[in-house]
Amino acid sequence: MKKSERIKSLFAPSGETQGVTNDPRYLGFFECFNAQRYYEAHDVLEHLWLRTHDANRDFFKGLIQIAGAFVHLQKQFLRPHHAKDGRRLNPATRLFRIGSANLARYGPHHLRLDVEAVCRLCERLASKIVRSDFSVNPWQPDDAPKIFLAGA
Repeated sequence: MKKSERIKSLFAPSGETQGVTNDPRYLGFFECFNAQRYYEAHDVLEHLWLRTHDANRDFFKGLIQIAGAFVHLQKQFLRPHHAKDGRRLNPATRLFRIGSANLARYGPHHLRLDVEAVCRLCERLASKIVRSDFSVNPWQPDDAPKIFLAGA
């Protein structure tokens, strides 16, 4: 099964949704993210982002970039001495900052998300990496951050 078919079967709207905040792809992003399935979170929201042509486009793009940063951290944590995965802290930092910049203009809250809190999280993690001269990964599976929507 192709990636787009798999995502559609899991998270695509089955009918009329009550706005973006109830779209299964938007909700699926947070479900996957909080389960530390960052690559899947990226993919499921990308499925919505590619079909978005309104003011929410950069908001979704920022969340996708942040999920991508967590993909880098997770892979680096799992294989810190691997030739490719061991060098993922710099790209993670870049994605945290780019994603946060895309989200920031939607703050303080947008689509039931505390945008400012997510931006603070990104800055905190990026700063820890930079302060360590790109040698310490702040991500740990036992206390990985979670992102919740208000009213969820």
